[in-house]
Amino acid sequence: MGRHCNHLPQLKPSFTFRVLWMVQAFLDLAGSQEIYAPHSIRVEGEVTLGGLFPVHARGVPGMPCGDIKKENGIHRLEAMMYALDQINSDEELLPNVTLGARVLDTCSRDTYALEQSLTFVQALIQKDTSDVRCTNGEPPVFVKPEKVVGVIGASASSVSIMVANILRLFQIPQISYASTAPELSDDRRYDFFSRVVPPDSFQAQAMVDIVKAMGWNYVSTVASEGSYGEKGVDAFMQLSRDAGGICIAQSLKIPHDHKPSDFDKIIRLLLDTRYARAVILFASDEDIRGILNASKRAEQVGHFLWIGSDSWGAKNSPIHQLEDAAVGAVTILPKRATISGFDAYFTSRTLENNRRNVWFAEYWEENFNCKLMSSSKKDESSRKCTGQERIGIDSKYEQEGKVQFVIDAVYAMAHALHNMQRDLCPEYSGICPEMDLAGGKKLLKYIRSVSFNGSAGTSVTFNRNGDAPGRYDLFQYRWNNVTGPGYRVIGQWMETLQLNIEDMQWPRGEQDIPSSVCSLPCKTGERKKVVKGMPCCWHCEPCDGYQYQYDEFTCKLCSYNMRPNANRTACQPIPIIKLEWHSPWAVIPVFLAMLGIIATIFVMATFIRHNDTPIVRASGRELSYVLLTGIFLCYIITFLMIAKPDVGVCSFRRIFLGLGMCISYAALLTKTNRIYRIFEQGKKSVTAPRLISPTSQLAITSSLISVQLLGVFVWFGVDPPNIIIDYDEQKTINPNLARGVLKCDITDLQIICSLGYSILLMVTCTVYAIKTRGVPESFNEAKPIGFTMYTTCIVWLAFIPIFFGTAQSAEKLYIQTTTLTISMNLSASVALGMLYMPKVYVIIFHPELNVQKRKRSFKAVVTAATMSSRLSHKASDRPNGEAKTELCENVDPNSPAAKKKYVNYNDLVI
Repeated sequence: MGRHCNHLPQLKPSFTFRVLWMVQAFLDLAGSQEIYAPHSIRVEGEVTLGGLFPVHARGVPGMPCGDIKKENGIHRLEAMMYALDQINSDEELLPNVTLGARVLDTCSRDTYALEQSLTFVQALIQKDTSDVRCTNGEPPVFVKPEKVVGVIGASASSVSIMVANILRLFQIPQISYASTAPELSDDRRYDFFSRVVPPDSFQAQAMVDIVKAMGWNYVSTVASEGSYGEKGVDAFMQLSRDAGGICIAQSLKIPHDHKPSDFDKIIRLLLDTRYARAVILFASDEDIRGILNASKRAEQVGHFLWIGSDSWGAKNSPIHQLEDAAVGAVTILPKRATISGFDAYFTSRTLENNRRNVWFAEYWEENFNCKLMSSSKKDESSRKCTGQERIGIDSKYEQEGKVQFVIDAVYAMAHALHNMQRDLCPEYSGICPEMDLAGGKKLLKYIRSVSFNGSAGTSVTFNRNGDAPGRYDLFQYRWNNVTGPGYRVIGQWMETLQLNIEDMQWPRGEQDIPSSVCSLPCKTGERKKVVKGMPCCWHCEPCDGYQYQYDEFTCKLCSYNMRPNANRTACQPIPIIKLEWHSPWAVIPVFLAMLGIIATIFVMATFIRHNDTPIVRASGRELSYVLLTGIFLCYIITFLMIAKPDVGVCSFRRIFLGLGMCISYAALLTKTNRIYRIFEQGKKSVTAPRLISPTSQLAITSSLISVQLLGVFVWFGVDPPNIIIDYDEQKTINPNLARGVLKCDITDLQIICSLGYSILLMVTCTVYAIKTRGVPESFNEAKPIGFTMYTTCIVWLAFIPIFFGTAQSAEKLYIQTTTLTISMNLSASVALGMLYMPKVYVIIFHPELNVQKRKRSFKAVVTAATMSSRLSHKASDRPNGEAKTELCENVDPNSPAAKKKYVNYNDLVI
């Protein structure tokens, strides 16, 4: 490449100002290239490649450069030298072409690197020397600087970004071996930039996958100020948002000019969100050391779960003497392999055979802790270097992680030049003029299309943005009592994550994966109430009442006939209950009913057996049998109310619920009405009232009963009997106690309406009983009927408040059924006991009183009753309040007739 184009490439208008500024800077500086790079490495060759390496660390304020960096600087620089030697000795790659180099130190500072990189563009700037003359009047002869066709570097992303902005103006392709900032993937801004390492967007995706695989959803991020750290964290945050399920607790930044107190502050801030134990680190070696040191000072060793980017990788320098604080850290490093040829090359370097490296002497002093010259930075106490020291023997040596990528970057440039030379100079040995004039844009096209197996055996390719494919090894720093501390491979990421979680080791001896979550998972049956703006933080609220957990964020009500299951994940049917025969609520009414039925049958059998005896005949046989039938039905209804409801049972309930009482009170009403009419008529005349014959009495009773039956049949037509399951009756606050009640479709109001007619008959009968209370008991049943009705009224007056007062009770089914049946049993028992038990007693135990009397006319009976009634009003004038009629006084007290208490109106002669 002996000639080159003296014109600047066509520039976009937006870059005109920068070009003019740079040209002016060059004109202001002295002509010698040494001004820009007083310390640099020159390797002569027909084609020159530039190199940018962080040979020194960032200097203290006022000094551009600091201490030498043995691994990141010298190892990587020597890797380029090694690659050049290998290529130049390869007869198949770039035959008859020697690659040279111009290698510069960036001092880990972007502004300093920018100044140094101006060296690479000197040859492309045309200088106007028309007015320059030597003392003898002759024009001066300028030493033309070598033309740099491509640049290998830089290391830090911030440096690569700064340099890329200059190199693209002069169309110089650039291949980085370590810069991973996602920003550099922008092919519109950094169109001449390529890299053999994957961008941080891939690395960030790998970190997101690791976090999700660990079950973490609440993490913090810490980044070094600058493009690498900030853009890496931005990529992680964006990908975590896209993936969902990961929240950023805090995102902190380490300033460029940091102090130890800055790291202490970061640790304090991280501890403000203690549950976010996982910390994503995109930081430089020095910043990683500062963070680990601060965690030790805060006595938080083992609390944080570090996830380090490739800047940490598998290097020992960030954790030297801080191993305990780094235990458990998961780090990422682009897939690499140890290059054995480089190990042999580097360990053979000595002061004598490596004079081309101007920084090698400084490295020698640092590596062997000795002093070579008086100008050395080493203090006077350091021992003198002998020059016979050997790397790897007299000092520890381990190949730096990016050596492979430096070699691959140099080989990528060489393969691109080789392909370009083959296409442009097919019949030319070496560099032809066409290749010399081709320019950087043409070379870039060849760089982007290369594909070869790199130094580690993996393919080296570039995508349309100049990025290498994502291939990472995953490491964890462990402490083993047998093998000691060290990094262990725990998986890899090649577009998908492969992680051996079982092989991982955690700080503080934790066996399970430590948690890094904002909120613990909610228990079964609880819903998440997400904190606004923090989808990974929530409060757990139980699904209460009849709610079940529909999904993790929602509770829903079960349908009316369902209740939540034990863990509230679904609904289950509410158990159906009915009044069981063995329930205490049923046992008592059934016992009373059975006694009543037995007593009723006994009375009825006694009456049938003694059907023609005077007492039975005097009682009104026809109405007595009707009344006993009603009493029997009152007892029978107990069994219908307790039986399992079905359509048949519900039909019989409707019929017999009020029928028994209706029959009973219809018969009693007819009796009391007959007595009342007889004695009322007797006060007026001796003529017998109408409708007092047995047939008439049965007709009147039947007509009263028919009204009840008619009402029931209308009820059947309007609302046919049916069974229902009432879930509201026993729907308690606690769903576990909820029950569905199987019952007939009869409301409380309908029950009262069904009994209402019977109650009306009962009240009317009571009124007549009161009106006939003055009739002497020697001649009628008025007083027993009166006592019966008074007692019955008291029973039903007590029933109504109990029945309706328990309408809202959870025990409504039991209380109301028991109350109703007992009330009916008591009503029947009162009538049976007061009206018939005395008669049965006389019939069985005093048959001598159950004899025929002489017949008397209706006039005689009414006259005697009237006289007795009048005399009864003077009871207070008699001793002890006794009242006796004249008829009674004329009767022998010992005669059977005097002891008889009833008058048989059926034997009267009307």
